[in-house]
Amino acid sequence: MADINVDVLVIGAGPTGLGAAKRLNHINGPSWLILDSSDKAGGLASTDITPEGFLYDVGGHVIFSHYKYFDDCIDEALPKEDDWYTHQRISYVRYKGLWVPYPFQNNISMLPKDDQVKCIDGLIDAALDFRVANTKPKDFDEWIVRMCGQGVADIFMRPYNFKVWAVPTTKMQCQWLGERVAAPDVKLVTKNVILNKTAGNWGPNATFRFPARDGTGGIWIAVSDTLPEEKKRYGKKGEVTKVDAEKKRVTLSDGTTIGYDKLVNTMAVDQLVEKMGNQELITLSKGLYYSSTHVIGVGIRGERPDRIGDKCWLYFPEDNCPFYRATIFSNYSPYNQPQADVKLPTLYLADGSKASSAEAKEGPYWSIMLEVSQSTMKPVDEENLLKDCIQGLINTEMIKPEDEIVSTYHRKFDHGYPTPALEREGVLKELLPKLQDMGIYSRGRFGSWRYEVGNQDHSFMLGVEAVDAIVNGAVELTLNYPDFVNSRQNTERRLAQSFNFASSSSTKAAAAAAPKANGATDIPTRDRAASKVSVNGGHSRTSSKQVK
Repeated sequence: MADINVDVLVIGAGPTGLGAAKRLNHINGPSWLILDSSDKAGGLASTDITPEGFLYDVGGHVIFSHYKYFDDCIDEALPKEDDWYTHQRISYVRYKGLWVPYPFQNNISMLPKDDQVKCIDGLIDAALDFRVANTKPKDFDEWIVRMCGQGVADIFMRPYNFKVWAVPTTKMQCQWLGERVAAPDVKLVTKNVILNKTAGNWGPNATFRFPARDGTGGIWIAVSDTLPEEKKRYGKKGEVTKVDAEKKRVTLSDGTTIGYDKLVNTMAVDQLVEKMGNQELITLSKGLYYSSTHVIGVGIRGERPDRIGDKCWLYFPEDNCPFYRATIFSNYSPYNQPQADVKLPTLYLADGSKASSAEAKEGPYWSIMLEVSQSTMKPVDEENLLKDCIQGLINTEMIKPEDEIVSTYHRKFDHGYPTPALEREGVLKELLPKLQDMGIYSRGRFGSWRYEVGNQDHSFMLGVEAVDAIVNGAVELTLNYPDFVNSRQNTERRLAQSFNFASSSSTKAAAAAAPKANGATDIPTRDRAASKVSVNGGHSRTSSKQVK
């Protein structure tokens, strides 16, 4: 017998794992336990804080939702009006010294005349070809040319997507696209070029919410706080070292063993199969590709400049900077940086020169968060990346050479983006069912490796729907039909619904055993929403591949 036995074990306290745990707690049926090797919830939706007091999410995250159940759960966790800010997305593409409104392909009226001609030529050719096409695009690159034409493909789509994915568009499939990429309306684009107009906001995140305090990670710590302490094992005592699928037993780093009937796994599926030691699945997982992400933060003294204004996030297709996206993180909340009366010394000026004085001075302060992708096809000079990014900010006129930098942040995430490579579907259609036959539901951004359902709302609902599939055989719509859930209001589940499951004797026994084994006296509270970091992080991986 294992030290602890539960009906459902959840590995990982990111959005997917918390979705599963929240649903298990809601229906109050099977016994359960959630594990995470970090001592705070959040996973890839966490928030870090620098020693100087600047907050940075571990990547660009905002809250917009396709699901009422997701809304219910985060509103329960952060219920007060002043817990949130609501923003209109102000987003641009930086091209040839211009700020072109997002999406680029709908706003070529902003481009120089020569580029307008190239783009219109391509759009007309694409529209004509589309009328007679009788086959589907074979890859992402062909989709781009068919939808946007050669002009937009060469000027923006190909260079930008290479900077994001760290792999050429010819090596990516196009089933993942859905609502992720705007298909241009040729008539509207042409009319806007003639009238010199820009197109309005597009996409599901045209309006988004952001937490007032603690960054995005604060949401998930607050959601975790709504769960019973005795059913959470975070930190070293929640670190999984081995998964025995045959015996249905997980071993933790402190030697504790946990028996389960069903396992909801949210760690990267390539890491899972290594911990299982299943050579067949390890070999299969090597057909999955990923890229790494570097998150860079720069804290600057002074008023936010007018040229930055109320911009939210910005895209950079050109090679005058290493980052593909910049987020004006200080615009999301006034609590994402130190208050103006906090005194901080200047580390150095943006051009690398020393400050005239080492004396700590008051603010105000503002901040920028940058993202840089990396793969074997797109190497990065990690040692000089921070310096190169600051120079890129100068090159793109985001900051000036004389700006005073008071704080920097750099963290690497080895598993940054699950690449929708051409091989992906073949692998997943074999790998995920094999795991499920063993009682393992592998879900989440890297658990099920589907970027198209990798937003926070999707990820959370992947966990919720996995639990419903386990408990009553419900169809997992988000995993299997992403276009369907993205095209409708998903109102079937609500937190106010009640359930009446009879607890089995094994459930009661497991519930009694769990608190004794957990010793959960050091579970983090909301005031520990951000970890103190200022150096690079990340893990090396060998089982699945970086794109080559």
